[in-house]
Amino acid sequence: MEKRNNEQIAMALIAGSGDARTAAFMALAQARKGDFVHARSLLKKASEAAIIAHQAQTDLLIAEANGEKTELDILMVHAQDHLMTSLLAQELIGEMISLYETKEDRKER
Repeated sequence: MEKRNNEQIAMALIAGSGDARTAAFMALAQARKGDFVHARSLLKKASEAAIIAHQAQTDLLIAEANGEKTELDILMVHAQDHLMTSLLAQELIGEMISLYETKEDRKER
């Protein structure tokens, strides 16, 4: 793979991951306000953005499996870091939203 292509892939990882992380934290803010429908919608948006970023990572893995070595530089490390922290944030925020919903359900009883 060319360095230019690696830079494009890294930027796709960063952009998609950033979009996913932003949407996930927006979902958490909506859950905090009690708007669970909007929160779940934003969490779905986060997941969709993460899929785009994850596809960029998958493309790298496929290329590597096909014998194409990927140059590892600080930009790619940074991009992978963005993806992994974004995925973790989504998982944790999904759980937090569920907790907010449970708390709300208990108040209503």
